[in-house]
Amino acid sequence: MTKLDIFESTFKSADKPVYSYDPVAIGRALVVTDLSDSEAAPLLERARSFLSVLGQDLEWLHCGGGDFASVGGLLERVEGAAPDLVVTYRHLHSNAWQWPHGLGEYLDVLTQATDIPVLVLPHPAAERALPHAVVNTDCVMAITDQLTADARLVGYALSFTAPSGTCWLTHIESQRQFDHFQAAVEKIPEIESDDARQLVAAQLLKEPRDYIESCRRVIEAQGLPVEIKSIVAMGDRVEEYRRLVEDHRVDLLVLNTLDGDQLAMHGQAYPLAVALRSIPLLML
Repeated sequence: MTKLDIFESTFKSADKPVYSYDPVAIGRALVVTDLSDSEAAPLLERARSFLSVLGQDLEWLHCGGGDFASVGGLLERVEGAAPDLVVTYRHLHSNAWQWPHGLGEYLDVLTQATDIPVLVLPHPAAERALPHAVVNTDCVMAITDQLTADARLVGYALSFTAPSGTCWLTHIESQRQFDHFQAAVEKIPEIESDDARQLVAAQLLKEPRDYIESCRRVIEAQGLPVEIKSIVAMGDRVEEYRRLVEDHRVDLLVLNTLDGDQLAMHGQAYPLAVALRSIPLLML
């Protein structure tokens, strides 16, 4: 490696993204169900209690089963209501909630056709929710494979964390993808494979750790009444998050679903959203 290469690497390693705090404002929530107003009343009351962290002035609206009969009809209702948050559950107008697969066509389109955050509750009839689910937001976890420079994700996680609660900032690097990359490196004789494995793995985990530390410093300076904890690791994302939810009694998972200009859901978001059915998900 030349001196110029060393200088360039050192310069790039010092160029770190820094968190900038931007509070999230939510003034109107639209609850979407396939129920009548009277049938949905207990669910609406539970949602209000669960999201009390958003304040008493939050305006609540209900779009029930008789208000739309197609995906297009639901999108029109959402556009007309202009909410800052949509609250619903998977498999609207469908009995497919009986099987642990998919989200349902309404939710698939809703999370991609609008940029409105969608809070997905466990299906009320499925009885899959953990005992502590939909009670409060004392423990919120932001999950991603690209945490660095994701201020929006962190901002929503903070805004939904109850005072004196815990906000987990987490980054799980895919072990499978890393192994695939390493297998290619091992075929290049000019690269020392063992060094590459150790150095690349360390750098991949160092960047999110550094970003979380910048988040911690800014949040402490803002005096926000939440405790910041972090997890940065490598492994199977779905299995790791399934374990973390149970081990830490997580109340709410916050994750990105939009993937640039693509029409499909973010590649890592869909399997997580399908697999993690026992607690609410905030899909951004």
